[in-house]
Formats: sequence, C-alpha cells, structure tokens
Amino acid sequence: MSHKHSSLLRAIFHDPVSGNIHWREIESMLHHMGASVASAHGARFHVTLNGFEEFLHHPHQSNVCDKMLIKQLREFLARAGVTPSSYENEA
Repeated sequence: MSHKHSSLLRAIFHDPVSGNIHWREIESMLHHMGASVASAHGARFHVTLNGFEEFLHHPHQSNVCDKMLIKQLREFLARAGVTPSSYENEA
C-alpha cells in the first residue's frame, strides 16, 4: 500500500473523525484495495470489498466527505477486515 493510501486509512480510523477527506482519495484507496466501486442510483455508490457490500453516498455540494460518511466507511472497512493495523502488519 502506498504511503498516501496508508495515511488515508489511518485518518479514516482516527478519532476525532476528520472533516477533510476527499471522495476521490477514498475511491482511489478502495480501488487499490481491490474493491469494486460501481455507480448506483443518484449519488450512491455500491462498494464490494472482501465479500462485504455497502452503499456509500458521494458528497453533493463538494468533494469533501462529511463525518457521517467517514464513520460509515470506517464501519464498512472494519467489517471487511481492513484496519490500519492489518495493513501495517503486511508491510
């Protein structure tokens, strides 16, 4: 995993939740992890990673994700077995 994606993964799991994470960065990281990211209805994206599925909403007014989306993404990644420590152990 690149340093940029590793830093982003740590930011997603960091408390308090960051309010400065861009959708494009998340989408790039998900693709790098092998996730399938497909456009669904409207601003929704269907994400499949390690056999787990989730619908994520693209931010409407800007490309910066709100804290609720980051929390939802964090929970999804944890269910799919992706945590900062899991990737640090692989390095």
